[in-house]
Amino acid sequence: MCGIIGIYKQEGAVNVELYEGLLMLQHRGQDSAGMVTTDWAKFREYKNNGLVKDVFSSKGVMDKLTGPVGIGHVRYPTAGSASAQEAQPFFVNSPLGIYLIHNGNLTNTEDLREMLNSSSSFFNRHLKTDSDSEVLLNIFADEIHRAHQRFVQTDSKG
Repeated sequence: MCGIIGIYKQEGAVNVELYEGLLMLQHRGQDSAGMVTTDWAKFREYKNNGLVKDVFSSKGVMDKLTGPVGIGHVRYPTAGSASAQEAQPFFVNSPLGIYLIHNGNLTNTEDLREMLNSSSSFFNRHLKTDSDSEVLLNIFADEIHRAHQRFVQTDSKG
């Protein structure tokens, strides 16, 4: 069980609204909290183990989370471990720079993990955690690579 929030604003930063939203969702997870914001030029992320009020207690941390778009997450671990490394959101740089927040459990995590580490994967992906959410993010990124490759091959023939 986890809590997820996303906010888009026409103007101004979303960090305070994300923080307040995560406080309201705290009952959905007390293990860790994290958020990422963007101004479309750069992502700004912070996550750690602990309650929302403790993770984001520093004004300096909150001041760095600028931008009109953001997502936030509170975690109650049902898969993986309680490591701060498994706090969400998760990020993968390739192909586009993608953040993912996920609530749920994958039933075929080990099969997907094996596929990512095999020659069936578009790229050999290196996972940092035992989290099924990180596996899901990398499966998604792998499929984006495949779709782009199909588009490039089709476009070059046309």
